[in-house]
Amino acid sequence: MHEEVGKAKRGIPAKEEDFNSWYPFIVEAADLVDKRYPIKGMDVWRPYGWKAMRLIDAITHREMELTDHEEVRFPLLIPANLLQQENRLVTLLKRAREEGVDPSELRLDEDEAGFEKEVYWVKNAGENELEVPMFLRPTSETAMYTMFPLWIRSHADLPLKIYQIVNTFRYETKQTRSFIRVREIHFFEAHTAHVDEAAANQQIAEDLEIVNRIMHDLCLPVIMAKRPIWDTFPGAWYTIGIDVVMPNGRTLQVASCHHYRDQWAREFGITYEGEQAEQKYCHQTTYGMSERLLGAVVGVHGDDHGLIMPPAIAPIQVVIVPVTKKDCADEIMAASEELRATLSGAGIRVKIDGRNIRPAKKYYDWEIKGVPLRLELGPRDLANGSAFAARRGGGKKALNLVDIVELVNLELAEISDWMRTRAATQHDDIIKTLPELSQGENGSWSINAEIDGASIYEIPFDGSDADAETIESLTGLSFLGDATEEYPEERSCCISGKKTKRRVLLSKSY
Repeated sequence: MHEEVGKAKRGIPAKEEDFNSWYPFIVEAADLVDKRYPIKGMDVWRPYGWKAMRLIDAITHREMELTDHEEVRFPLLIPANLLQQENRLVTLLKRAREEGVDPSELRLDEDEAGFEKEVYWVKNAGENELEVPMFLRPTSETAMYTMFPLWIRSHADLPLKIYQIVNTFRYETKQTRSFIRVREIHFFEAHTAHVDEAAANQQIAEDLEIVNRIMHDLCLPVIMAKRPIWDTFPGAWYTIGIDVVMPNGRTLQVASCHHYRDQWAREFGITYEGEQAEQKYCHQTTYGMSERLLGAVVGVHGDDHGLIMPPAIAPIQVVIVPVTKKDCADEIMAASEELRATLSGAGIRVKIDGRNIRPAKKYYDWEIKGVPLRLELGPRDLANGSAFAARRGGGKKALNLVDIVELVNLELAEISDWMRTRAATQHDDIIKTLPELSQGENGSWSINAEIDGASIYEIPFDGSDADAETIESLTGLSFLGDATEEYPEERSCCISGKKTKRRVLLSKSY
């Protein structure tokens, strides 16, 4: 009854029945962002949401330091001629891929628009029209690679590994959704340069290890898949996308790694002097993530009562709720302050809710914000030398105040483990094997069961692009790519019959 009253007071849509209504409601009700700013797709970060994002950034900073990346800060504005240079390169590589030839064999007379339709332009400074228009960065390849030739001279300067956490801007024409599809993006990007293709491959492997560690802290299972050729960034040799499966079965790309080979280095003149004094082109990679990470946390972990924040990024890990009576209010408040100081001194993010309102209202408020652990402190608790602990996901017990730091840290660790197990179960339940395909006498294909639009499907696949198009047409799903974890043994391709270990995933994506 307590939980039903809480839901009714908030009017929270049922997550399982109507995720598309539940998600935007929770994002605002939990005070993560305010969407009322007068530019569509540019939300205002509220303190609680910004603190959560900054804690994700802190995890990212830690990983970058551990892997010898150095932080930089590039200007927001990029001159138009650099966009034209990028468009020329991307167009060339795209056409070479489509025609199956080496890019050096092609010559282009006209450039495609590339990012031009997605960027925000700056063409005036005050009353003066700029001689060279500028645009707000959609990402930073062109800006950074203009500087790389100035920083890289010899093999001793490699690898070059830099990163920044900045805002990027893209004119999103589809329906915007907080964290998931926005026009001003809180963005992490790492750019590296290496002596050869093998060294760049090693960097991609390191990036995927970093992803695993970050997702462990966020309690999020992910799919890592090498994107099909037609979904690879045209400027990349290959792309590995990192996706979280949302509760409605759609995949949300939260990160990606690109291997560029030496394609960008040739366009921007990024060379180094080898050990034999010869000039060689660098091989490059990028690794990017965005605020979609927080959107995935909201979508995967939340429930019908609000957020459930992973302890590693919870702005408030513990909330103390004093349960006072007139004759002992001062004593309870003093004990609560002492408890707060003890936990805070141990590095735990803690807050006292001393508002003069009913305890039940406090419980509801902290439930919707997803605070992992609530500690209640009343006269009986104080007499027993304990605090009454309630986990956001369920479970209550008394914790001895003498060992409170150790016990709270244990509670937070167990909450994290519970969240990982819960999310992994949800993840695994959504991924299914595609029903069998059959080919009729006239050569047409059919599928032998109905496709569940809220599921992701896996198939053994070693067919052609035409075969892939047939499967997409039959299922209404898109090829997510080759999972980095293949089948342990060979299976028959679902359409060609050839033996393969390739494990290809199909999904609907944001």
